[in-house]
Amino acid sequence: MFKQFTENVSGAQAYLLFSLGIFLVFFLVVAVLLFRLRKQHVEHMRDLPLQDSQAETFNPYNL
Repeated sequence: MFKQFTENVSGAQAYLLFSLGIFLVFFLVVAVLLFRLRKQHVEHMRDLPLQDSQAETFNPYNL
């Protein structure tokens, strides 16, 4: 079915390259955001289920 799609649709290669480009841009943006996260924020999020009784004042938007 995929082979028929690429043969019958004019400009199918453009669609394929465009979708690959969108995927790569999304993947790179997510990777950059993950590497820019502060270690303190990651540790805070990791400990959230364990800190039910403690009231912390943590601002996650203070990156």
